[in-house]
Amino acid sequence: MLSDVDLSLSLSHKAFKSIRRFQRQRLYELEKIAFDNKSPTVILFEGWDAAGKGTTIQELTRRLDPRGFKVYAITAPRTHETRLPWLWRFWLKTPRYGEMAIFDRSWYRQVTIGRVQELPTKMDWSAVFKEINDFERLLAEDGVTFIKFWLHISKEEQLRRFIKLRQDPEDFWQVTEAYWERHRRYDDYLAAAQDMVTVTHTSHAPWFIVPATDVNYRNYMVSKTIINALEKSVGVSETKWANLAELEAAATG
Repeated sequence: MLSDVDLSLSLSHKAFKSIRRFQRQRLYELEKIAFDNKSPTVILFEGWDAAGKGTTIQELTRRLDPRGFKVYAITAPRTHETRLPWLWRFWLKTPRYGEMAIFDRSWYRQVTIGRVQELPTKMDWSAVFKEINDFERLLAEDGVTFIKFWLHISKEEQLRRFIKLRQDPEDFWQVTEAYWERHRRYDDYLAAAQDMVTVTHTSHAPWFIVPATDVNYRNYMVSKTIINALEKSVGVSETKWANLAELEAAATG
């Protein structure tokens, strides 16, 4: 699945700007409809370091009503959390009826970073995947809409972004030794991510793989996907989208 992604897809700034205002307004409207309908939503972002998870969330929430969503940035579990069932801390972050819960990393950290670097190699990963699928199925049966994104970039693009961040005096701190270590083991993480996406892609909690080389294309596709998923979940007519060539032509015409 990940190997089939076209990472060269892009959208010009002019074309993105022409559709951006509509997407923001539509997301705001759908947030309100979901809140009134008491329809909860989980939007989670996984992907490579420097793929743009945080900046995508900033773009997504820029025009949303802050009363209707919560953002959770997930890191390694704290000491007291390691003494509890590993999904416990995520149960505490499930959305209320009508609320959006947006995750910058999520329970999938366990089967990517945890699987490659932090946890014993003899762990029964099939059991972990089953726990995740059961967790999501229970929430989906209670009405939660799942929108799961993997932001995908190449190893070469990741290195380019690391170097750019390191050269910026305001952003150099973001590229930690852990980032470099994960970059060195890109292929191991790719295999773990491929396994994760394959096993946990379900009808009630599907994965959407987004090429994230081009920022405009990434932001456009994320908003487009969320809009259509929310429209389906609240029972309103789905937006019909122009293709990329049509967007480019309309922006330059």
